[in-house]
Amino acid sequence: MRGSNQSGLRAYNQRLVLNLVYTHGSLAKSDIARMTGLSAQTGSVIMRDLEAEALIIKGEPVRGKVGQPSVPMSINPDGAFFIGLKVGRRSAELILVNFLGEVKAFLRKSYPWPTPQLIIGFVRGGLEEMIQSLPENLRARVAGLGIATPFKLWDWAEQAGAPRAEMDLWRSCDLKAELAAFCDMPVYLENDATAACAAELLFGDHPGLSDFLYLYIGTFIGGGVVLNGGVYSGRTGNAGALGPLPVTGAEGKRVQLLERASIMVLERMLSAAGQDPSPLWSSPDHWQGFDDLAGEWVTIVAQGLAQAIVSSASVIDFEHVIIDGGVPAGIRDRIVEATLAEISTFDLRGLQVPSLLPGTVGHLARALGAASLPLFDKFLIDRNTRLGTA
Repeated sequence: MRGSNQSGLRAYNQRLVLNLVYTHGSLAKSDIARMTGLSAQTGSVIMRDLEAEALIIKGEPVRGKVGQPSVPMSINPDGAFFIGLKVGRRSAELILVNFLGEVKAFLRKSYPWPTPQLIIGFVRGGLEEMIQSLPENLRARVAGLGIATPFKLWDWAEQAGAPRAEMDLWRSCDLKAELAAFCDMPVYLENDATAACAAELLFGDHPGLSDFLYLYIGTFIGGGVVLNGGVYSGRTGNAGALGPLPVTGAEGKRVQLLERASIMVLERMLSAAGQDPSPLWSSPDHWQGFDDLAGEWVTIVAQGLAQAIVSSASVIDFEHVIIDGGVPAGIRDRIVEATLAEISTFDLRGLQVPSLLPGTVGHLARALGAASLPLFDKFLIDRNTRLGTA
C-alpha cells in the first residue's frame, strides 16, 4: 500500500498511517515516510493530526544514532472504543473493547434458541451498562456497534432444535435497523464466521499471515477467507462459509460438513447419553465430565475438516489453515493434530497442503470480530473488502 501527497487523499493517508502503526506496534515518522512514499512533511502533518485526535501517542525517544533521536508513535488504547454483538444459536455476547481489542466489559446470555425480541432486549439492557462503565471523558469515543450473526437463521431451525414458528420471526426482522433505532452510534452487520476471521486477522497471535482459510467450530461450523492480507467476504458475504460443504458421513452417506464438524454434534451425543450438554455453552473454556465423548467427537470433526481442507486447497492455494472455535484450547489443539493425521491419509498428488495452525482468539472471536467492524470502517484499510457497511 502506498500513500499520496495529493491533499484530496488526506483521509486515506491518515488511515494508511494508522494501519501501519496498528500492524507494526510502533513506528517513527521516518519509518512512515519510507513505507508509504509520503514526503517527510506530509507524514509529519498526518502524525501530528492523529496525535491531536488522541489516536496515537508518543513513545520515549530512541537515541544512539547520528542526528535527532527517533520518536516512536503507537496506537493510543483509549483513542477509540467499539462494541460487538455476537448472535449465536445458543448464546449471545456483548463486548466492549478499546482501540487495541482489549476487553473492557463483557456480557453473555444463554438460551435454547434466539428470537429477535430476546436479542433486542439483551442489547437494550446491556449497551448503556457498557458505555457507563467507561470514564465519563471517554464515553464519546465509542465509535460504533458491530453485529456478527449467522445469515438466514431461520434456515437451520430443525438442526438447532428450535421451533419453526419462532425462528421464522427472523425473516421479517432487520436486526441492524432495530438496534440502530435506539443506538446513538453507527451500526454494522456481518456474517458471524467472517467476523471471527477478521478478529483472528486483526487481534490474533499469528502476525504477518496474508493468505489463509479460517475455520470456526461453533454450534455449526463456519469460516472465512483472507487473501492479500485482508478479509475476502465474497459477493454475498458468505465466502468461506463451509458449513454446507458436502463430506462423507457415517456409513459413507453424503452429508453437510456442519453435520460432522459442529458442537451441535457433541450436544446430540451428550443428550443421547443422558448427560447435560449445557456446559458446552455456559463454560466454553472448560469442558468437564465427558472426556470419552469429547474424544470421539474430535475424531468425527477431524474427518470432516480434512475433507474440507483438501477440497478448499484444490480451489485456492492457501498457505495456511487456522482452526478455532468455541471450545477449550486443549480440545482445539487435539482437533488440529487429528485433522493433520486425517489429511495424511488422502491422495495428495498435485496439491500443496497448507500448514494447519490453531486459532488464538477462541470463543470470543465472533464478538471481537463484530467489534472490529466499526474499527475497520472508521480507522483502518481492508485490502479486499469493506466489512459490515454502516
